[in-house]
Amino acid sequence: MEVLKVSAQSQPKAVAGALAAVLRDHNVAEIQAVGAGAVNQAVKAIAITRGFVAPNGIDLVSIPAFSEVNIDGEERTAIKFIVEAR
Repeated sequence: MEVLKVSAQSQPKAVAGALAAVLRDHNVAEIQAVGAGAVNQAVKAIAITRGFVAPNGIDLVSIPAFSEVNIDGEERTAIKFIVEAR
């Protein structure tokens, strides 16, 4: 599964374009975000992506979950969103 990593500085529209491209190819993608700002940008990107793919008859479903990631040798808790076409 393709994993898109989002930071607080990520542009939601750019992430949405990348997410739409992955969904068109694989029908499922994972977005990973660490921190409140990154989660905010990820949620915005998912909402924008719905607008990008809706004209093609694709409805998106997002499943949030916790994930443990290693950043610079330190374990951090991330939020991951599994995004798939319904």
